[in-house]
Amino acid sequence: MLRRLQTKDAPLMLEWMHDSEINCNFQTDFASATLEGVLDFIHDSFNDESQNFAFVDENDEYLGTISLKHISQKNRNAEYAIVTRKKAQGTGAARKATQELLKYAFGELKLHKVYLNVLEENVRAQKLYEKCGFVYEGSAVDAVRINGTYRTLKWYGVLCGRR
Repeated sequence: MLRRLQTKDAPLMLEWMHDSEINCNFQTDFASATLEGVLDFIHDSFNDESQNFAFVDENDEYLGTISLKHISQKNRNAEYAIVTRKKAQGTGAARKATQELLKYAFGELKLHKVYLNVLEENVRAQKLYEKCGFVYEGSAVDAVRINGTYRTLKWYGVLCGRR
C-alpha cells in the first residue's frame, strides 16, 4: 500500500540510508544523512514536481520509498525511483508498490511515460523493472561518477497502456 511519507517513517528511512549495501547504488551521499535532514525531506516530499510515497505493510510499517520525480505536465512524463529496506527485499513489496505507483501516474496524473535509470551492474533492480513493464531504451556509458569510479547507466521507460 502507498501513502504519503510521515514523520514516523524517518528512523526506518535512516536505516537504509546508513546501510552501505543499499546506498552504494545511489549518487547521493545518504550515509551522512541525519534525522533532521530526513524530517526536512519528508516535510517537502510532495508537490507538483516531485511526489514521494512510503510503501508499507498491513501494519503500516514503512518498507521503502517510491517516487515520481521531475514530473512534467508539458511532456506528461516523470522519473521513477525506489528504495527498499532490507527487510522487504524479495517479498514482492517493491513490485506491488511499483504497480500501484504506475497506476497512479497514468490514471491520476495522466502521464504518458515514466522512465528511470539504473546502474548497469544492478541486475536485481533491472529484473524488477522489467517485470513491472519497463523496457530497456539504451545506455549512457560512464554517465556518473560514484566514489571516484565512472559508472554506466541503463535507461528504461514504460508508456501508458503498455504495461
